[in-house]
Amino acid sequence: MTIVRYEPWAFVGRLQRQLDRTLGETQGLADGAATASVSWIPHVDIREEAERFVVVADVPGVEPKDIEITADKGVLTVRGERRVEKKAAVDGYERVERATGTFLRRFTLPESADAEAIKATHVNGVLELSIPKRPQEQPRRINVQAA
Repeated sequence: MTIVRYEPWAFVGRLQRQLDRTLGETQGLADGAATASVSWIPHVDIREEAERFVVVADVPGVEPKDIEITADKGVLTVRGERRVEKKAAVDGYERVERATGTFLRRFTLPESADAEAIKATHVNGVLELSIPKRPQEQPRRINVQAA
């Protein structure tokens, strides 16, 4: 017989985390000394290639001028804002399902990443960051000379 610890509120906590993840709402992300509030979180794919790392983020409806990318102390930060479209409802009915407002994603850069040479492109609502790798230093063989 196995004894199982009873945690009556575990289900509620799991449900809350799942709802937060589903709705994409995160409050209180630390931003230096200030606290940032984000409205939505873009989905991201990250892959490593032979010469670079690639980060691809879905940011439909976000203009390139509204995206800020910084690399500081080994942390890559992508932040921006999807602005609200002003539309008048003709018949008084309106349904808004797409999230608007600010977003923020942070990634720790590997030591082999060259943060000074990061390039970003924005095509059809997809942001692609190309992070080149630094050339790997090869171990140097030192010859021992007889005295």
